[in-house]
Amino acid sequence: MQRAAAGYLLLLNLGSFLLYGADKRRAIRRAWRISERTLLLSAMLGGAAGALLGMWLFRHKTRKLRFTLGIPLLFLIWLLAGIVLYSKCRIAGV
Repeated sequence: MQRAAAGYLLLLNLGSFLLYGADKRRAIRRAWRISERTLLLSAMLGGAAGALLGMWLFRHKTRKLRFTLGIPLLFLIWLLAGIVLYSKCRIAGV
């Protein structure tokens, strides 16, 4: 179960990171863009670390308050959830 959860989060964070990179490239080329809803949803579903890294590395969506506050907040929520779940699993011996 823990490996499945770790795999899910790894793939989702990689996907979020790649989405931010692709959207930045499309913005530069003035091409069709990935919706903000999709970018935020990827972070909400567990890809907040990848989204945050993508924002910083690609310097993308850093002027939008919804992203500059929302993505770090989602990252903290997922981080705390992971810590709580990990500690509960250690206590339960899982």
